[in-house]
Amino acid sequence: MSQKNLALRKTNLIICGIAVLLIIAGFLLMTGPATTTEGGFEPDIFSVRRIRVAPVVALLGFVLMIVGILYPSKEESNRRRKQS
Repeated sequence: MSQKNLALRKTNLIICGIAVLLIIAGFLLMTGPATTTEGGFEPDIFSVRRIRVAPVVALLGFVLMIVGILYPSKEESNRRRKQS
């Protein structure tokens, strides 16, 4: 398959791949023990990792995904400059 048939270039795909890894890391950081156990209430659900760090990591992944999709290729920007 030639490069011209793909909607995204290699750089875009690399950025999107990194974004997917960040999103997965964010969701894995949110995991932990259940809210209630046989022994009673589990206060770990309010840890800094699960409440603050993990959502920020996941959000950065989603933002990076948007950047990866919208990132212009060098060929496209050169073509636009020549048309102007």
